[in-house]
Amino acid sequence: MQQVFEVQGMTCGHCERAVTNAIQGIDAQAQIKIDRSANRVEVDSSASRDALQAAIAEEGYKVA
Repeated sequence: MQQVFEVQGMTCGHCERAVTNAIQGIDAQAQIKIDRSANRVEVDSSASRDALQAAIAEEGYKVA
């Protein structure tokens, strides 16, 4: 299932890797596309939205 998150605070490649690793920690098979300039993270995953959102937030990013 494809889900889109607005993630505030991603400013560099390290931020993108942190978000990617957080999501893959929930679902290793997740397909992730990040558009840092638009604060947009698209995730194709079978994991719940709440679980993915919590994983991103645990890395210190605000998720809308």
